[in-house]
Amino acid sequence: MSALTVPTAPLRILPAGDRSLLVAPDRHADLVAFIDLLRRELPVGVDDVLPAAQTVLVTTGETADVRAVEERLRQLFRSVQGAGAVEAEPEAVCVIPVRYDGPDLESVAALLAISVAELIAAHTRAVWRCSFIGFAPGFGYLESSGSGLAVPRRTESRTAVPAGSVALADGYSAVYPRRSPGGWQLIGTTDLRMWDLDRAEPSLLRPGTRVRFIDEGAQ
Repeated sequence: MSALTVPTAPLRILPAGDRSLLVAPDRHADLVAFIDLLRRELPVGVDDVLPAAQTVLVTTGETADVRAVEERLRQLFRSVQGAGAVEAEPEAVCVIPVRYDGPDLESVAALLAISVAELIAAHTRAVWRCSFIGFAPGFGYLESSGSGLAVPRRTESRTAVPAGSVALADGYSAVYPRRSPGGWQLIGTTDLRMWDLDRAEPSLLRPGTRVRFIDEGAQ
């Protein structure tokens, strides 16, 4: 007798303290679309939205009706379920110039069984989206469906990765905002500052930001 298969709920909303809700869609594509919608239509009573790899934490105000907020979140989710993310307008894309001179460039190409030129072409051809900020201030986890550039982290982390290092790991691309330890595969460098306290918005990226990398050597 075969075991029964229990269908997975398309959306789970779990309490996270008195004022927060952890929203966990079953499908990653629905999470991406849902976060994009929250950026445009923040529900009444919501103070903050914090995306992560598989969830989004929604924090309400002190006087908000948490049950009403949860119901509104479910309504918004139903409106995007299965629809995919809404593409940003071209002027909203953040362009990051890159010198493809990283110490792991050749080994990453070998891992993917492609040439260095093909690796650079794939990295610059893709439109990346910042899924969430983590690890360090301004460190945006960038993903691009169909980029074909998913590689593992290094077997040994480096004790110091220079600021501006452009990297790949676990299906994401990223730029190190400051010098720090790290185990991502380094394929290039940029002079663009990802985190700058002198800017009105210190982080160059935020969840939902679209990113294009361009090859400085091809200009």
